[in-house]
Amino acid sequence: MVQIKTPEQIAKMREAGLVVAAIHAATREAAVPGATTRDLDEVARKVIADHGAKSNFLGYGGFPATICTSVNEVVVHGIPDDKTVLKDGDIISIDCGAIVDGWHGDAAYTAFVGTGHAPELVELSRVTEESMWAGIAAMKTGNRLVDVSRAIETYIKRQPRPAVGDHSLGRYGIIEDYGGHGIGTEMHMDPHLLNYVSRKRGKGPKLVPGFCLAIEPMVSLGTPRTEVLEDDWTVITTDGTWSSHWEHSVAVTEEGPLVLTAVDGGKAKLAELGVTAAPDPLA
Repeated sequence: MVQIKTPEQIAKMREAGLVVAAIHAATREAAVPGATTRDLDEVARKVIADHGAKSNFLGYGGFPATICTSVNEVVVHGIPDDKTVLKDGDIISIDCGAIVDGWHGDAAYTAFVGTGHAPELVELSRVTEESMWAGIAAMKTGNRLVDVSRAIETYIKRQPRPAVGDHSLGRYGIIEDYGGHGIGTEMHMDPHLLNYVSRKRGKGPKLVPGFCLAIEPMVSLGTPRTEVLEDDWTVITTDGTWSSHWEHSVAVTEEGPLVLTAVDGGKAKLAELGVTAAPDPLA
């Protein structure tokens, strides 16, 4: 069963989403050469406490931290620690969430540490982020879940990989084992959202007002396959290629999609795509 939210409940999710946006802003500023991933976790903890919210990552399935810090070839679920020191040229994906009055927000972004990043890394992050927005733009009443998956996959597959020297890098790897999900009174709820179209999954449920999804493509410079390290959390690409992860929580409303975890509710970016975002219920 898909949990359908009332406008009042979506407003609560928007409150949680804005806490997540504040975590993103603070951790992005703190993600500098010399910082440890635990330093970033402490920054996130403070933001959550300052907003009177709760973490939905800490303790989830035994996860020991407030955010996931996934560096370079780590795709998702990296655990913050004192040993992982960020270096100039690294990329890091930070995934985090918050709970306000029982309602959840969840979002992720990829940041560049320092300077001098290879063009293929910059393009990797751009393609991943833009594929997320393509999926968000498909969050329209009357569409089905598969339309969101198709929008994400289609965008990625249409992007040429940058060449390195005289060699083309081929296609991007759309991570197969992880995807988006419903969100509301729990962080992970039905339905599961693939970042590609699967004939086995069918079309999925119709999107109706009150339908909320966390849309989160994960893309690598190589393989779509992953493995989990011995800590039972950290997910890496099997070929060691670097990856990017972007995510927003989004609600379908009568007036269009509302990006719950974007500061402006997704208004500016959706306008670029010819889509009108729903008014912010907290404005």
